[in-house]
Amino acid sequence: MDFVEGEIFGINKPLHWTSFAVVGKLRWLLCHKLGMKKLKVGHTGTLDPLATGVVVVCTGKKTKQIEALQYHTKEYVATLQLGATTPSYDLEKPIDQTYPTAHITRALIDEVLPRFQGEIWQTPPTFSAVKIDGKRAYEYARKGQEVDIKPKLLVIDELEVLHFDAAEMQLTIRVVCSKGTYIRALARDIGEALGSGAHLTALCRTRIGDTTLNDCMTIEQFIDYLETIPSSEFARMANK
Repeated sequence: MDFVEGEIFGINKPLHWTSFAVVGKLRWLLCHKLGMKKLKVGHTGTLDPLATGVVVVCTGKKTKQIEALQYHTKEYVATLQLGATTPSYDLEKPIDQTYPTAHITRALIDEVLPRFQGEIWQTPPTFSAVKIDGKRAYEYARKGQEVDIKPKLLVIDELEVLHFDAAEMQLTIRVVCSKGTYIRALARDIGEALGSGAHLTALCRTRIGDTTLNDCMTIEQFIDYLETIPSSEFARMANK
């Protein structure tokens, strides 16, 4: 690898880390090894702190490809808790309302899910990085201020049930979708379509474009990988 000339690789983001924190950690590690004060490092799509999985990282001159890579198709595996909602549509905020679930069956789920395939309009979560008048939506939400978020047109290519636990009312789905899809918002909308409520309890991004979870290194594995590169090789990269 030549991190200064530019590399593109996948990292398996840990739970509770922001995508920004992942990039910051990698930049620090690389600058330390290269003996450089600055190095361009970026990612091709944000994951929420409570999500794990594929983050595609670009370094050096390859950061110029970030915008194009952001449009690659993404795949997720998500677990929804049916019958309850939270303001953030995930576990970041506590449950604010509960709903009946006795009527929810696998047959009803199979009837409802096809409504969310193809082109759909989706309103992003209030607790999101969507910009409104120059500020992020979550900045308003955390102050208790209401904002008008416009729905966006997006594409869900595939949506399938992986598991449904009728006793616990937990639904696990696989989603293949376009840029800009909020799986938390999808959970909200599925809950409403089922005549109940829902929020995310787990989310893993399993693919961006051709980069799958199996192609990704953990932060620890990346650190170990850097240790296998001779100091002379880092010096060569830095002095090009």
